[in-house]
Amino acid sequence: MNRATPQMRDFAERLIAHETKGNKSSEVKLPAAFLVFEKLRPHLANLMGSTGFRALLSRSLALASAEVPWLRAVHVKSDGSLEGLEKFEAQIDPDKFFEGRVVLLAALLGLLVAFIGEKLTVQLVRGVWPKLSLHDLDFSKGVKNEKTK
Repeated sequence: MNRATPQMRDFAERLIAHETKGNKSSEVKLPAAFLVFEKLRPHLANLMGSTGFRALLSRSLALASAEVPWLRAVHVKSDGSLEGLEKFEAQIDPDKFFEGRVVLLAALLGLLVAFIGEKLTVQLVRGVWPKLSLHDLDFSKGVKNEKTK
């Protein structure tokens, strides 16, 4: 996977939009896309361990950085959180910042589909966001790791 596929971008944008609708609080310091990572982190760490989650997020960041250069300055901390985002939110054009968030999340979702399959990825996401509509997702044109019946 070299670039975020349109299907993974759509998936990422849905998660970001859903999280944005759900968090109107001015106390939230992270942009919605990064809140998505924070909400996924305990579930993914439970699935693959904290070291596995850091490795997955680091690989996602490396893939996304090839497409969005400003992400090269972002790092995964030892606890699995992202470091270096705060300074870019104010410095980068909002559209480019949004694009970076989408590409990074799409890379993570794409790797999840590649590693654990579409069904488990969707099940994991539904476990975190049960009200999010995912019934019309179509990964058949993107990364495909499972045979559909």
